[in-house]
Amino acid sequence: MDLATLRASLPPPHPAARPFLIGAVVLIVLGWLIGPLHALVWLGLAFGAFTLFFFRDPERVPPDLPGAVVAPADGRVVAVGARVPPPELGLSPEPRPYVGIFLSVLDVHINRAPVGGQVRRVVYRPGTFIDASFDKASENNERNTLLIVTEGGDEVVVVQIAGFIARRIVCWAREGTWLRLGERFGLIRFGSRTDLYLPPGTGIRVREGQRMVGGETVIAELAR
Repeated sequence: MDLATLRASLPPPHPAARPFLIGAVVLIVLGWLIGPLHALVWLGLAFGAFTLFFFRDPERVPPDLPGAVVAPADGRVVAVGARVPPPELGLSPEPRPYVGIFLSVLDVHINRAPVGGQVRRVVYRPGTFIDASFDKASENNERNTLLIVTEGGDEVVVVQIAGFIARRIVCWAREGTWLRLGERFGLIRFGSRTDLYLPPGTGIRVREGQRMVGGETVIAELAR
């Protein structure tokens, strides 16, 4: 087995996993000092294995398709329709094509840019922590909203939403920066939701219940 195959089968964790891995090592060392078979050793091993799994960060290859809008996260589509974007962006109240993706604790939790473009707004809003698979989580839960504008002037909104277990939204994209299609821009820890709002008139190519691969699954095509 070559290195590329090994990395594809066992992707390395994102650097955000480091504090948790250090905690796992501390548990193992403390347990080992008490006794090689102490419960802390097994707890540390289990926590470390879960951390490596949860924070896995596989490489993704965006499609070579002009105007493609890709899934901003792995997970299951739980809502498709038309909705008004989060009010904190100050956009028009016109409903826009919308896709909601639920990420279970088993999904890759890295968020990726659905389009290439400039980040014009990043707005954080505190909120509740109800189950992210419910539609009301989009309105009530803690969230971080990005407005990305493509070179062609299309506005695409992606929203990171915390869930019942997730209590930490991470976003390293900053206003004014440019993102490539499929580029990593953040993550949400331990179960969450990612919502996507597209320009009016954009046709959506996915359905409720469909599984998404962040950075690769084509959700829509922008008019050229």
